[in-house]
Amino acid sequence: MIKSMTGFGHGEYALESEKVTVEIKSVNHRYLDLNLKLPKKFSAFENQIRNRLKQDLSRGKVDIYVSYESSADRNYSIQYNPLIASEYYENLKQMVADLDLQDDITATKLASFPDVFEIRESGSDEDALWDLLSHALDMALKEFISNRENEGSRLKADLLLKLDEMQQQVDFIESRAPQILEEYKERLRRKIDELLEDRQVDENRIAMEVTLYADKICVDEELVRLKSHIKEAKEALEHLDEVGRKMDFLAQEMNRESNTILSKSTDVSIADCGITLKTVIEKIREQIQNLE
Repeated sequence: MIKSMTGFGHGEYALESEKVTVEIKSVNHRYLDLNLKLPKKFSAFENQIRNRLKQDLSRGKVDIYVSYESSADRNYSIQYNPLIASEYYENLKQMVADLDLQDDITATKLASFPDVFEIRESGSDEDALWDLLSHALDMALKEFISNRENEGSRLKADLLLKLDEMQQQVDFIESRAPQILEEYKERLRRKIDELLEDRQVDENRIAMEVTLYADKICVDEELVRLKSHIKEAKEALEHLDEVGRKMDFLAQEMNRESNTILSKSTDVSIADCGITLKTVIEKIREQIQNLE
């Protein structure tokens, strides 16, 4: 099913005294860009979360927010990190020597630096935490994907209407083109009659001029390619799940053909159709930026 790249999902899972909440939101992006904001105790699950999301998502800038609440009595311990403390101490001594400062390095000052001490929760069950998180993540992801699919369905319906509108313009140009030649031929004949008055008109010369004119304004190839692109776009919308990149390519090709038709046009009605085609294609290009 076609999905939009914009969406929102919320999941919340509680067990006894613990609760995990997951929120997912996304906007358009050329590739898949995952940004996770996790509580520190869940940082070990970052790769698992990314792998889970990549199973269902292929494009979009996706932000994932995880929050954790617990009312249980926990045992906490403060852990001293000697490696980090030593690094701070050695760098401070070097700074004192380089800048000729007073050496007033104390344990109290070292303790104020980040990560010298860590607060750790004892008895924390990693499997239980992942169970909480995965349930909340699945709930949020289910709502998120459903939201994207609903928006994708609306986009699909709108794009199909726009492609139908393009087809109508192409059909009109196709039916109008032979009339333009007949009108040109008639104008040419009247002009020659005015110039030659009662003298014989050379039909071969008129036919040659009409042929040259027809070759100049001929848009048959452009119309064939446009119809092919419109058909291919409709098939992609009906049968593919990830259509964003393909539709973007087709829109570029359709715009190129429309530009050529407009540049060759000598008829006001066909020129109007060419402008309408370009306008509709631009709307399509705007819409497909939202498709995954």
